[in-house]
Amino acid sequence: MRFLIDECLSVQLVAVAGEAGHEAHHVAHVGKAGWKDWNVVHYAREQDFVLVTNNAADFRKLYAAQPLHAGLVILIPNVNGELQQQLFKGALDELALHGEPINQVLEVDLDGDEATFTFYELPSPE
Repeated sequence: MRFLIDECLSVQLVAVAGEAGHEAHHVAHVGKAGWKDWNVVHYAREQDFVLVTNNAADFRKLYAAQPLHAGLVILIPNVNGELQQQLFKGALDELALHGEPINQVLEVDLDGDEATFTFYELPSPE
């Protein structure tokens, strides 16, 4: 899988993806820092990236309007870079079991010290 890491998350997530055998780029490293969210979505779609973000509210709305996308991973809690890396590793493990998240969202959250994973479709099937 190919991942685009949003600028609200640590650049270290690129290395986490690479260690798991995936291609990943950080928004800041591809010259897209400061872009509006809709531009990030367009770029991710055009380049067939699964977008990884912490900005749940905005990207849920934007992805709900997309007829086809490679997927969205949302790290819900606003946590430090080290914990972001741990949550992203967990997300990669879930994706390895689940498969490519085409038109799906994987939300990663914390329940106490335990990571939780929720998959759902966006846009919603009619």
